[in-house]
Amino acid sequence: MKSKEGVVEKLEKHKIYWGSAIFIAVSLAGTAVAEDTGIGETVIQLAYSLDTFYFLMSGALVMWMAAGFTMLESGLVRAKNTVEILTKNVALYAIACIMYMIVGYNIMYGDGVNGLIPGFSFFLGADNTVDEVLKSGGDTYYSNMSDFFFQVVFVATAMSIVSGAVAERMKLWSFLLFAVVMTGLIYPVQGYWKWGGGFLDGLGFLDFAGSGVVHLCGASAALAGVILLGARRGKYIKGRIKAIPGSNLPLATLGTFILWLGWFGFNGGSELKISNIEEANAVAMIFVNTNTAAAGGLVAALLLARAWFGKADLTMALNGALAGLVAITAEPLTPSPLLATIVGAIGGLIVVVAIIFIDKAKIDDPVGALSVHGVVGIWGLLAVAFTHPEGSVVAQLIGVVAIFSWCFATSFIVWLVIKSVIGVRVSEEEEMEGVDVAECGLAAYPEFTKD
Repeated sequence: MKSKEGVVEKLEKHKIYWGSAIFIAVSLAGTAVAEDTGIGETVIQLAYSLDTFYFLMSGALVMWMAAGFTMLESGLVRAKNTVEILTKNVALYAIACIMYMIVGYNIMYGDGVNGLIPGFSFFLGADNTVDEVLKSGGDTYYSNMSDFFFQVVFVATAMSIVSGAVAERMKLWSFLLFAVVMTGLIYPVQGYWKWGGGFLDGLGFLDFAGSGVVHLCGASAALAGVILLGARRGKYIKGRIKAIPGSNLPLATLGTFILWLGWFGFNGGSELKISNIEEANAVAMIFVNTNTAAAGGLVAALLLARAWFGKADLTMALNGALAGLVAITAEPLTPSPLLATIVGAIGGLIVVVAIIFIDKAKIDDPVGALSVHGVVGIWGLLAVAFTHPEGSVVAQLIGVVAIFSWCFATSFIVWLVIKSVIGVRVSEEEEMEGVDVAECGLAAYPEFTKD
């Protein structure tokens, strides 16, 4: 056994060693902070890199939603219209990326003339330099290019909403021409009003990730197109509504799961930051609330369909999940998980009722986009008044009216112009044969088309 004196002597030596080590470490840290590439600057650069990476990965998840919309819409239309809707979805994504890069992003996030009228300029500017980031002291915490990428996939999402609503009877090139105007002008202007610091933002209108800016916008544009386009042949016969089932429900279900996954980037990425404990916790809450709202929407829609129709309706369940996601998108952070579930469940109930009544009004929407993104988008915006401490019913209503009025009116005008110039609807014979043949010269399933 060692003597007490020996132990004390050893402890004293350890104190000297550790004291020396701490002194050296502190001295080195002090020297590093004093240098241009000090610890403080290194932390800023690491946080910038992390937040930029998170932004880009969130954008990639939202981009994957394009695949979800493509699968969902392809599954809910008839087989003879599959190729055309695939073409629409892949082409609209490319158009959105180009138009938003050329002009849309600058309209939405440039210097506006005033709170109502945005500025107008072309192409993207340079990204942040190292000196600019360091001089900001951490206030500039992500790349400008990552912001553009994250925003452009939202534009494509809004345009995808239109695609499903006008399916099976619209001319492909008329749709793509509208996509140019929608993604380059219509969407960015109302986006500027809220996310670009315009008058809606000044009024206190709240829309965290886009129940209004993205979903209501897309649904409003779709409604204008559907009204001008009219219903599919055989949908409404002598006052009766004829169901036209989709051709591939497994594909539609997979598309819904992909959209559910992508929504974590949609809502989670909208927090914009994850590089500290508070922000990381906020992102985690957003993920949980997004997930549980979708679950609540699906269960509520499934139960209502069972009570109303006497059977479990898969398409209503799928739309219920999407409705829950749309509903929570306006504010996925401040509610508790239980409250988020309730918001989503109410969205799921609303979407079933909306789909039925829109159909009874003889407004033909093959995939339920008007109900999911429009009607439930409005509910999501109004719910913010009850789930956010700074929410106001008046401000939310003003936002709803402004977004709907702008998007519907401008879209209606654009659709009218396109209709007068090249037309918007295929012929009756082409519709009966399937737009795959008429618009793409190819039938995905030839056995379902006419000889």
